[in-house]
Amino acid sequence: MKTAISILILALLANPVFAEPRQVSEYEWQGVERIVAIGDIHGDWDQYMATLEAAELVDSKGRWAGGEAHLVQLGDIPDRGPDTLRIIEHIDKLAKQAERKGGRVHGLIGNHEVMNVTGDLRYVSPGEYEAFVTRKSQALQDRHYQAYLAKLEQADPEAFMNLPEDFRDQFNARYPLGWIEHQQAWNPAWNPKAEYAEWVLQRKVAVQVNDTIFLHGGLSGFYCQNSLESLTDKARAQLRAYDPASPGILEDAFGPFWYRGLSGGEPQAPPETVEAILAQHDAKHIVVGHTPTMGVIWPRYDGRVIQADVGLGGYYGGHVGYLELTPDGLFGGYAWGKLKLPESDDGAVAYLQEVILHDPENPYLAKQLQELTAPPDAVAADADAVDGDGDEEPEGEAGEDARVPPICGISP
Repeated sequence: MKTAISILILALLANPVFAEPRQVSEYEWQGVERIVAIGDIHGDWDQYMATLEAAELVDSKGRWAGGEAHLVQLGDIPDRGPDTLRIIEHIDKLAKQAERKGGRVHGLIGNHEVMNVTGDLRYVSPGEYEAFVTRKSQALQDRHYQAYLAKLEQADPEAFMNLPEDFRDQFNARYPLGWIEHQQAWNPAWNPKAEYAEWVLQRKVAVQVNDTIFLHGGLSGFYCQNSLESLTDKARAQLRAYDPASPGILEDAFGPFWYRGLSGGEPQAPPETVEAILAQHDAKHIVVGHTPTMGVIWPRYDGRVIQADVGLGGYYGGHVGYLELTPDGLFGGYAWGKLKLPESDDGAVAYLQEVILHDPENPYLAKQLQELTAPPDAVAADADAVDGDGDEEPEGEAGEDARVPPICGISP
């Protein structure tokens, strides 16, 4: 009898299904039976909801239906699509609903959240400005225009006297209705109490749930010794006192918002760095967004790293996909169902072929399969012919950087 009881106790301890979900710290949860991660949303409400529905996290009315599951959203809710404010409002409500049911919604900071807070509006869509328009917007734009003219006249009288006839039209195109309100809502330089800047500051850079670390871009060797808390502390401090001359972690090409070295970007992270990061946090997996796969939940480094940005937003093709982690394993979830991820790189081809069976018209997946199965010389020779047709993510890294990350060192 004692032997049987001992065996049962060991089984209970070893199997996370029986573990009580608990919060270890502000940045770590253990004993969670089901985790779902979704990547970059980029203002696309319809595909955001389609993904939550495919993962069975919401009901037909968009309310939480995931029970005690944890949802991790990997950042980049804004830009490129019109529905950012609607998505933010919904995901905040969803977080409250989930907590009442014993679940959680973890919202992480992406590089596009950072860009909006720091005034980099290159990728804001017209619909995002329109969402801020009120009956007062025209008068606000007019006042901004008159102030702009006054500053121009004072700084450069000759240029002021020779403005083109369509100068106001040019101004309106550059500063459309809603632009000022957007700045006031997102940018602390315009408004110290900017609502959405405060919203970003409440989110984290990275969290750990069970044996998996989640963050937006990735960790290079420069940051592999940082705690998850220190990453968020650094980002929050620099968001609160943003200095474009010294942006630090916010715009570091090797930092957690922009780094692509875990997702195949150059320079790729060596396996030793991946192992060092996992050892630092006593983890088995790292899940990242930021670099779209254009339709597939994609494992790297023998499943130690998983890319979960499938290109959900319409700008990237509107692909439905999520990562699911359960005691039964890791799964790529799609509109058509779920598929277990391969446990090693040897199974990547078979996994991708199965995904393609359900998405045969996706040219990006066909290209990826070709690269996986072709001889290395053939892939290199054909790279220029395949690329350069809009299949690369348009936004680049945050500046050129000649540094070479160490295997695992102290952050800049």
